[in-house]
Amino acid sequence: MPFYFDRLEDRKPPAPLPHSLALESLWQFLATINLVLGLWYISWRWTASLNPDALWFAIPLVIAETLAFVGLILFTINLWKTQDYAQRPPPASIRDCVADEGDAPDRPVAVDVFIATYNEDEELVRLSVADAKRIRRPNGLDLRIHVLDDGRRPAMRQVAAEEGVNYITRASNIGFKAGNLRNGMEHTTGDFILILDADTRPFPTILERTLGYFRDPEIAFVQTPQWFYDIPEGRPLPEALGRLGLFGARAGRLIERLIGPVRIGEDPFANDPKLFYDVILRRRNWANAAFCCGAASLHRREAVMEAALRAFADVVTASAAAGEKEALRLTREAEIDAGVQALVRWQAAQEQELTPYKFHVSEDIYTSIVLHEDRGRRWKSVMHPEVESKMLSPQDLLTQTIQRFKYAGGSLDILFHDNPLLRRGLTLPQKLMYGSTFWSYLGVIWNFAFLVAPVIYMLTGIAPVSAYTADFFKHALPFLLANELAFTAGTWGLSGYKGGVSYIAFFPVGFRALWTVLRRREIKFHVTPKARQSGNFLRLAAPQLILMAVTVLAFLYAVLRYASGSPAYSPGGLIANGFWSANNLLTLSVTVRAALWKPGP
Repeated sequence: MPFYFDRLEDRKPPAPLPHSLALESLWQFLATINLVLGLWYISWRWTASLNPDALWFAIPLVIAETLAFVGLILFTINLWKTQDYAQRPPPASIRDCVADEGDAPDRPVAVDVFIATYNEDEELVRLSVADAKRIRRPNGLDLRIHVLDDGRRPAMRQVAAEEGVNYITRASNIGFKAGNLRNGMEHTTGDFILILDADTRPFPTILERTLGYFRDPEIAFVQTPQWFYDIPEGRPLPEALGRLGLFGARAGRLIERLIGPVRIGEDPFANDPKLFYDVILRRRNWANAAFCCGAASLHRREAVMEAALRAFADVVTASAAAGEKEALRLTREAEIDAGVQALVRWQAAQEQELTPYKFHVSEDIYTSIVLHEDRGRRWKSVMHPEVESKMLSPQDLLTQTIQRFKYAGGSLDILFHDNPLLRRGLTLPQKLMYGSTFWSYLGVIWNFAFLVAPVIYMLTGIAPVSAYTADFFKHALPFLLANELAFTAGTWGLSGYKGGVSYIAFFPVGFRALWTVLRRREIKFHVTPKARQSGNFLRLAAPQLILMAVTVLAFLYAVLRYASGSPAYSPGGLIANGFWSANNLLTLSVTVRAALWKPGP
């Protein structure tokens, strides 16, 4: 059976955003102005704008604005500058990748390719295997391809045999993907490990362009951008507006000159990861805080194992110390007997598992944290700017919801139950970068406040500010305008709007993830479906639809009340909250559009 993406095989990935020192300087200038105006606005909100007659409304909203401003500061730090690692030629020998060349044999580098699979179509995995076999092998590279099948499927074993690659499975699924990777490491010996998902199809250049980074013996892993080549491309704005006549095409070209390329009908799920990889993660290189995102990443085996052993030893030592303390309490002895001490330490070791990749739904970012906080080695990470593989995107709202819940729940679980920001191993820049990631998932709280605030005003006539006067607009509008200008420059060449509205619109998923974590429920590892799911998913957008309907009705109600002479409403209040509501409606409509989207033929 043909796959839906067969006709898209010839698509080429986009080039990395070019680094422009002039544009970066403009971004930094505008970002500084933006933060100054933001601080001026927040200070005014706390000191001179609160409605004293409705503090129950005014204070929660200004707290939400303040928390959002903290997120703005963290995001600005994240995007501050681009500092790519220099690309170097592939190592001629493993000796080129270690600190002490005399301790390493003079042999070609060995790379194990792990293709992790569970229940994906065997023929889909075959495509990934076939592309992995086409990877070029510079300097006689020893390349070994392994299918790690957690589904224990005879059909998958047969595909591996037909393709001439190794097949590895295990008796249980403990640790899910992380456990599968650990099992793969136990059966292989390569110097480096290239991790691929079942649908990750590497380009022949992936090792040619990434292995050179490991000439620095402190590089632990290299993450490459994930590119979804099956995302609908849409039509260029000038072409779409050209249907309105010549003036429309000219207007489209003018808009694109001002804000960059715009395509109509593209990516209904805001799946395009280019903003994340090419801007957010890439600009963490200067802080040594680019984290692993699983697929399409290359790892130094020594780093993963050494960090795991160090973490294992730390946990065992802490557990043994607690056991020795308990033994002294029970025996009432002044010091513990050597035999008992050895027994306690042995038992503590037996109770722990060595996990090269943390057994967690977000094993990739968790393992990155463990490596970055290793004070003994100070491992480094690299975000490589060029796309070196292609993958499939979520093709329906159900799949998108599963994926977003996993990302949000996994990150929040790390934050609440094993907070790396409180550990001593990470540097301040690394903590700020990881903090930005965790803070973004907490943003569902204050973003929801921004969605319901105009509804409260329009239904009750109660404003969170003392008055919607010229003073309000004098403080709010410069900040909003500066924010748009700054991030247009900071993400030039990409559309940051789609990612932003999608981030806000999926608030039900964020709340569900947060509630699950706060209740200490396990975030289960659900494999993201690789095939299009059939059916109508409008039910998944029910919260957004309800909020959209309430917003429209509330605005109509407020207009009617104002027209009838109600003193509770003012022109300034209706204008401010009307535009606010319109923006909220556009934001929420993203999920409705995604729920109704049907793929083309």
